[in-house]
Amino acid sequence: MVPQERLEQILQRFQFLEAAMADGASGADIAALAKEYSDLRPVVQQIETYRGLLSDLAEARAMLADPDMKALAEEELPVLKARLPGVEHALQLTLLPKDEADSRPAMLEIRPGTGGDEAALFAGDLLRMYQRYAEARGWKFEIIEEQPTELGGIKEVVAHIKGDNVFARLKYESGVHRVQRVPTTESGGRIHTSAATVAVLPEAEDVDVQVDANDIRIDTMRSSGAGGQHVNTTDSAVRITHIPTGIVVTSSEKSQHRNREIAMQVLKTRLFDLERQRVDSERSASRAAQVGSGDRSERIRTYNFPQGRMTDHRINLTLYKLDQVMQGDLDEVIDALTADDQARMLAEMGT
Repeated sequence: MVPQERLEQILQRFQFLEAAMADGASGADIAALAKEYSDLRPVVQQIETYRGLLSDLAEARAMLADPDMKALAEEELPVLKARLPGVEHALQLTLLPKDEADSRPAMLEIRPGTGGDEAALFAGDLLRMYQRYAEARGWKFEIIEEQPTELGGIKEVVAHIKGDNVFARLKYESGVHRVQRVPTTESGGRIHTSAATVAVLPEAEDVDVQVDANDIRIDTMRSSGAGGQHVNTTDSAVRITHIPTGIVVTSSEKSQHRNREIAMQVLKTRLFDLERQRVDSERSASRAAQVGSGDRSERIRTYNFPQGRMTDHRINLTLYKLDQVMQGDLDEVIDALTADDQARMLAEMGT
């Protein structure tokens, strides 16, 4: 049962916001009011659906006392009762605490782990998997820093992804991804195990992070080019070091000005992520659940090519459609992770 007092508080707040905007708030205030109003609208709509159903149930029960209406009431009541659990659950989901970063763009970082060349090749496979997923969802996927290997793998890649609810969909991808397959360089046909680390960080906004100019060192260096006479010989690449944390960010576009912008954005995003992790650790120090924790040392998923399966270890989900997954078909596993996280939060709300 959803507490009626809380629903009433939400409705009253919604009405207050509506009145405040109608009265003509100032420019700075109107933006904040409009955002809160927009966030509350789907909750209010769900409350109205829930209360409407409760009203229909009460009306149908009252009709049982009327001999002329009893048959109709007995027909309607089972249908209304059957709808109630689903409507209650939908309402509870809208009442869950929102991650303010869910609607933001994200930075995707992929680095090979154990496994040498095969790990670097797998990191490249993961990059293409996320590119295809982003394309299927209509997101903009921009690689802003990439260090390829001679065999076609990657030593490191940082990508910027923009679109609707990017971080909400990709935040569960952070962690260690393990692959089991026969490398193309393996003549004996033996299965090797290697890994790559994925980090998904919500993009920082200027209000989130203030970087003191005294805390950073900016170095310019020669960009790496295609080699030979076509190599880029200008000192356009930028490296920014954040002295207090030791975070180092580089960008190697052709424009030094653009590189400074990109590197500062990536730095702010990583600093914002550090703060989010600190707050989350304090909030959930006693929580055993790992879904959504962003713990990048945790092995979250195994891709087994000989068996054609992908297993997500956090929710014990195994899918025998590895080819589709590597082509960017990630919705089934992401939906399952989201549902699991919602179920945990619902359980916490009930305790």
